[in-house]
Amino acid sequence: MPHLARLLISALFIYTSHVGGISAQSMPRAELQVGLHKITAEVASNQAERQLGLMNRNFLPSDEGMLFIFESTATHCFWMRNTKIPLSIAFIDQSGEIVNIEEMQAMTETNHCPSKPIRFALEMNQAWFSKKDILPGHTVSGLPKR
Repeated sequence: MPHLARLLISALFIYTSHVGGISAQSMPRAELQVGLHKITAEVASNQAERQLGLMNRNFLPSDEGMLFIFESTATHCFWMRNTKIPLSIAFIDQSGEIVNIEEMQAMTETNHCPSKPIRFALEMNQAWFSKKDILPGHTVSGLPKR
């Protein structure tokens, strides 16, 4: 029986680590910077990765986040369905300027939208931007140029 229990636990871990065929370990990472603050961000650049986002995670290390890249500049809105961690999101335009920052509560379906069309969004632990005195108008460097 202990062997069967270990197999079931392993299978559950593999499933939860690869929801939808995407795992955090398989996502590319980007090194970003806002002022003096360095960020390591997983990069969600296709529909499946963006849809999964940070869902079903229990923890996000400090100074790490998720960068969402969109093919086109538009008003891309976010919600927190199945997202267990409260987050802050910075909406970023094509030039890398932060347009606005929103605080998002875990496990909610409230829409959070940019105040103008954006190309990128960066999710961090809740209040990360305010604790670092990062405001709209600041520039994020290290964003992909594509």
